[in-house]
Amino acid sequence: MKKRKIIKWIVFSIFFMEFSVSAKEKEWVDYVNPLIGTTLEPNGRPNGGTMPAVGSPFAMTNFLPQTRENQTGAMPYAYEDTTIIGFMASHQPNPWQGDYGYMSVMPQTGKLRPLPEDRKLAFSHTREKATPYLYSVEMDAENHRKIKGEITATSRCALMRFTYPKSETAHLIIQGINLNPAITNRRNDYRSRLEQLRGWIKIDPERREISGYNPDRFSSHLGPELKNFKGYFVIQLDRPFEAYGTWDHSDISAGSTERTGTRAGAYITFPTKSGECMLVKIATSFISVEQARENMEKEIPSWDFQSVANATKQQWNEKLAKLTIDKTTDDHKTVFYTALYHCYQFPREFSEYGRYYSAFDDTIHNGVSYNDFSLWDTFRAFHPLMTFLEPELTGNWITSLLQMYREGGWMPKWPNPAYTNMMIGTHADAVIADAYMKGLRNYDVNLAYEAMRKNAMTPPDCDTQDRHTPIQNWTSYEARAGLSFYHSLGYVPLDHSEEGVSCTLEYAYDDWCVAQLAKSLGKTEDEHHLRLWADNYKYLFHKESGFMLPRTYDGEWIMLNDEDRTGFTEGDKWTYLFCVLQDIPGLIELMGGKQAFEDKLDRNFNENHYRHDNEPGHHYIYLYDYCNQPRKAQELIRKYTRNNYRNAPDGLEGNDDCGQMSAWYLFSCMGFYPVTPGSNEFAVGAPQFPVIRMKLQHQGTEKILTIKANHFSEENKYVQSVTIDGKPSGKWFFSYDEIMNAKEIVFEMTR
Repeated sequence: MKKRKIIKWIVFSIFFMEFSVSAKEKEWVDYVNPLIGTTLEPNGRPNGGTMPAVGSPFAMTNFLPQTRENQTGAMPYAYEDTTIIGFMASHQPNPWQGDYGYMSVMPQTGKLRPLPEDRKLAFSHTREKATPYLYSVEMDAENHRKIKGEITATSRCALMRFTYPKSETAHLIIQGINLNPAITNRRNDYRSRLEQLRGWIKIDPERREISGYNPDRFSSHLGPELKNFKGYFVIQLDRPFEAYGTWDHSDISAGSTERTGTRAGAYITFPTKSGECMLVKIATSFISVEQARENMEKEIPSWDFQSVANATKQQWNEKLAKLTIDKTTDDHKTVFYTALYHCYQFPREFSEYGRYYSAFDDTIHNGVSYNDFSLWDTFRAFHPLMTFLEPELTGNWITSLLQMYREGGWMPKWPNPAYTNMMIGTHADAVIADAYMKGLRNYDVNLAYEAMRKNAMTPPDCDTQDRHTPIQNWTSYEARAGLSFYHSLGYVPLDHSEEGVSCTLEYAYDDWCVAQLAKSLGKTEDEHHLRLWADNYKYLFHKESGFMLPRTYDGEWIMLNDEDRTGFTEGDKWTYLFCVLQDIPGLIELMGGKQAFEDKLDRNFNENHYRHDNEPGHHYIYLYDYCNQPRKAQELIRKYTRNNYRNAPDGLEGNDDCGQMSAWYLFSCMGFYPVTPGSNEFAVGAPQFPVIRMKLQHQGTEKILTIKANHFSEENKYVQSVTIDGKPSGKWFFSYDEIMNAKEIVFEMTR
């Protein structure tokens, strides 16, 4: 009897140990699938607009496999592609902003073929593994042999490992710049770049090193000239090499150690045994080649590939542990943690150990800096989410925006990495107001108000003479195009802006955000003007049609059908009908009361006018709370969290836009959403998992907020009641203080 118990105990112990090891091996980062969102739409445009980037959270440089020549409008990696042309150091934040200071390397055997279209190697996704800390792929080389490529990376540097077959002529191709004259379209103006830019590369065989710089910026025609901008790189190899050369276009110069050009690079050639590995360190910098070497010494001092991968993996686990879920499927966990991974990529770190290059005065400064802020998208949910998860970083991001203001004269709308006039509105105002109202003040508040006030009060140069059009070539910075008319008429007329309706609505919200600070800082006169302007949306509401419509300078209304996008940014009259974040009760009254408002919301969703794949409507579902119909919101939250976010390469419908699409999902899974950033009010939705825990920093200490959905199931998608620390909530809105002070929020779910 005793022997049987011992045997049972041994069997149970072995099972428990195996289960524990298995559970321990499945860390948060192991659920991330970086291939989600990497597919193309049927028209060939990026769908999710994401990439399988390797590197630490908010990395300065993204390292990834390159399946195509990237350009504005195309990401470097597309899931449908079947060949790889390089392993890339990229700074492209999304499809509609360009890369800058990029470079790539590519292993090869046989005849030397340096150009991207000639050096491509076939691969299949069955031989590919993508994680945030390590990427690997096996590619088809000549004579039915294979080359394996692997990437691990830090913030500014990568360690790559290439495994070659037996070959007398194995190569490593380095591409330092790629201005392909065959790419000709409106978004990619290569003419001036081909005339003015030259990349530089140098081979130093004694140091086993290739260094260089790339002055190219895809979006240079959208911003000011930057004579000093360069993306510097240093490449070091773990082996000596004797055969090498440089190339530009199809001109190959064997034995050459230095080259400048527009589609140029270098190569090294060496013999390999079967299965022989080459390790390649790559360091990047926007300051100098010397700084790139220093970055390499700090971030990847050794040749230990696994050590680098483990360190970056740990950084990701620490970030992903800020939001945890359980009691759900692995598929749901993958969607959830991939969304959080996407939220930890941008804005990118731009400083390099106490110094940074500024694209706003073209010089080097001391300090901390971040860049690539997709503010038109991210003010809505991403930045509010980060006030919970990364309050200290939020202040650093605001400091970065204020540094840009000091160095260039304005806070940017969409830095890439310099000013561009991409998108509309000055939504840094919203980011600052939201942080300020939540008590985050680790930045210069007075300077912040000065910069926000300039946005609200100062029209761009030649404001009344120019007609604003989207994606226009650079003349000067336009904070709020048409602001002169907005102040005098109450709206931006169609005669002076192709996007006048959208501009008016977004300027009104931004004015309300600036007014929040004006009130707190005692700027009474400013607040008076700002609050009046925050009502300017009313000048464009056409009562008979029930829509926001464009008007001319003379006051004439322009009537539109449902598909006509005249006067709007990336949308139509349905897309922007409910874009009055700062005064939803006023909008309800304007539209005829709560029943009329609800009816219009019903039409918006039932007639398929709602576009979740773009940002202006991201708060629309939650507007049902404002007309006492929370169940309708809860049903739609279930629909869009499930249908638009899936564990598949095409599982993100709509460009993620630097974390905004993902942040909407994460908030919606938690059960509340920031309809009006800057108000400290959150509309209640419906949690999408039985338990979610959020790690918070509150009053100097770390705490855990637990969100429970009792009786949660596929059928039970509606909320019957909510309690906060055991006390009934009694309303369909949470305040920021309620969330931050709570230990437990419990939703009672029903069908």
